Amino acid sequence: MAIPVDAPVVSHAIQLAIAPVFLLTGIAGMLNVMVQRLARVIDRARVLEERWTAMSTSVHDEARTELDDLETRRKLASWAINFAAASALCVCIVIILLFIDEFTAYNLRMATGLAFVLSMVALVGGVSSFLREVYLATHSSAIDLQRLERRRDATR
Repeated sequence: MAIPVDAPVVSHAIQLAIAPVFLLTGIAGMLNVMVQRLARVIDRARVLEERWTAMSTSVHDEARTELDDLETRRKLASWAINFAAASALCVCIVIILLFIDEFTAYNLRMATGLAFVLSMVALVGGVSSFLREVYLATHSSAIDLQRLERRRDATR
């Protein structure tokens, strides 16, 4: 059974949906950062793969270690993106349920609350994966000046 749709009902539905829309905007911003990090990981892996045949045996070991680290980071970035996208999808469902609840006689508050909780769980998963990827990136790519100087001296 539908409830008559008049200006106050529409206005109230929009007011209810504003907070989830802002949350959706925040998640979109996070997704953008996560996708950029994934793209950088993939680009670096491609560079190493292109240079693979020209590398000496000693450099192969370093490159293999870096490729292993990049693969782990790629998986974490992918999980972060998947979780964040699932969170955004749940927020969209929250918005839809808010409107349906407002415009019909159905009581969808429990479903709306559940969708919001699922969104937060997915967001926690995404941020956790993202933090782990950032941690690995900062701890697997230490700048070793002595190694760089040895390489420079070896090429002379």
